[in-house]
Amino acid sequence: MSFGHRTGLPVVAAMNPIVLVVTGRVTRDVVPALCTDLETLLNGPRGAAPDQGAPVECDVGGVERADLALVEAVARLALVARRAGRQLRLRRVGSELQGLLDLVGLADVVALEEPEGRVPRL
Repeated sequence: MSFGHRTGLPVVAAMNPIVLVVTGRVTRDVVPALCTDLETLLNGPRGAAPDQGAPVECDVGGVERADLALVEAVARLALVARRAGRQLRLRRVGSELQGLLDLVGLADVVALEEPEGRVPRL
């Protein structure tokens, strides 16, 4: 019995995370559109990646104001991600949004990207 020897580089799956960027003022009126955008990303070719359990990245660093409308958007986006078998991970979370997420109990539902040099919460 012989085994063929492969030449060249091994096949490596590219890591292309699904990223939804949220900017500007988030109102309750735009929340359904954000959810639709995330569903489109999850159902597209990148959403069908081999690593189905990979988190969905949501960059909220460009949001003008952290308020309850943004918290609602995060909650609904987390639900869309969870229905697809993924977890929502927030990037560039300001202290105001982090405080609101802690207050309403969503900090345990979504993953928060830790700023560089900061020790993760336990």
